[in-house]
Amino acid sequence: MRRGQVLRYGLLGLPLAFGALPIYLFVPDLYARSGLLGLTTIGAVLLLTRLLDAVADPCFGWLIDRHPRKRSLYVALIPFGFGFYALFTPALSTLFDPALWLFAALTCCTLGFSAAMIAYQAWGGDLGTDAVERLRLTGAREAFILVGVVTAAVIPTAVSDQPLTGVQSLPWFLGAFLVMVLVVMQGLPVGRQTLSDQSLTSRLKIAWADTTYRRLLGVFFANGVASAFPATLFVFYVTDVLQAPDKTGLLLGTYFLAAAMAVPVWVRMAQSLGRPLTWILAMAIAVVSFSGAAFLGAGDWLWFLLICIGSGIAVGTDLTIPASMVADLGEKHQAAGTYFGVWNLVAKINLALAAGIALPLLAVFDYAPGSAAHTDALVAAYVLLPLVLKCLAIFLLYRWRHNLTLSI
Repeated sequence: MRRGQVLRYGLLGLPLAFGALPIYLFVPDLYARSGLLGLTTIGAVLLLTRLLDAVADPCFGWLIDRHPRKRSLYVALIPFGFGFYALFTPALSTLFDPALWLFAALTCCTLGFSAAMIAYQAWGGDLGTDAVERLRLTGAREAFILVGVVTAAVIPTAVSDQPLTGVQSLPWFLGAFLVMVLVVMQGLPVGRQTLSDQSLTSRLKIAWADTTYRRLLGVFFANGVASAFPATLFVFYVTDVLQAPDKTGLLLGTYFLAAAMAVPVWVRMAQSLGRPLTWILAMAIAVVSFSGAAFLGAGDWLWFLLICIGSGIAVGTDLTIPASMVADLGEKHQAAGTYFGVWNLVAKINLALAAGIALPLLAVFDYAPGSAAHTDALVAAYVLLPLVLKCLAIFLLYRWRHNLTLSI
């Protein structure tokens, strides 16, 4: 594919990521600090909606294997957009039960996002004619996803000095980005897709029978949970441990900008060193970089900025390399939608576990947002537990590296 087509395909990653990041990063803080709901209730709602979302992913993958990917993508963007608007308009929740409002808005937004992302990922597999081309498409998609994440992280603080006001401006920006990107994407090819007429059970059996895919899922699960805990607790850590809430946008922007800039380097390295070994190297860098966060305290945001740069450089591989490997396996078995559906199911389970375990656990240890007391539990959940899980992911990937290298 020409470079222009690769970039046009990747561009949709920007609004999708722009809408996804706030769901996991700002929603808990928004509803907690507005006084609408307590941490335990928010954690329970997040756990329930994410589990529902996760269960739906294989079904979406199966449906997307049966229908044109591009058309499925456009349809899924509708509930995603409306749900996002409702989610960041918490004042409307006072007309109903706030917990029910949060549940309904999250369900609509996350289900729409999930279907859109699976269709988008599978479409990239259809467009690529070989492993190198699919790696380029994945790299472009994930680079724009990182740009979208940076934009979503920076806009709230750029729009207003009041965090809640800035966060609630996000739906208007998402709408504008979606319209512009969809116009630019017009004319892209549909790609090579063989429509499936198999049952959901048959498609899932194909994926589960693939030993390489199962092992890749195991690594992804350990590494994904390791990343989900910090994603859920980032705002709390910056606000109550570093006591630098005004630096949230800068820290997030730096983290994801470093990741975006590192993606082309990791892609080139993967082509020469191999994807498994490149991924291992990146995770090792993440462990070394992120471990320093356990020793920081009030006012240490500059040190944390350096940690964000190191961790951001490493995270580019988490977004690029495993997804390109799944695309190869999905195309090999003519089941890209199903493969990405199950893959995204595991990703959602990771986030659900992080939200459902971390927030109630912090409440048990008497941590409360806005208080500098009981932050030891916050540091343990934000830093130490993820480091243990990241080391487990490195061990598994190193153990299975030869199988993953030879089979993909």
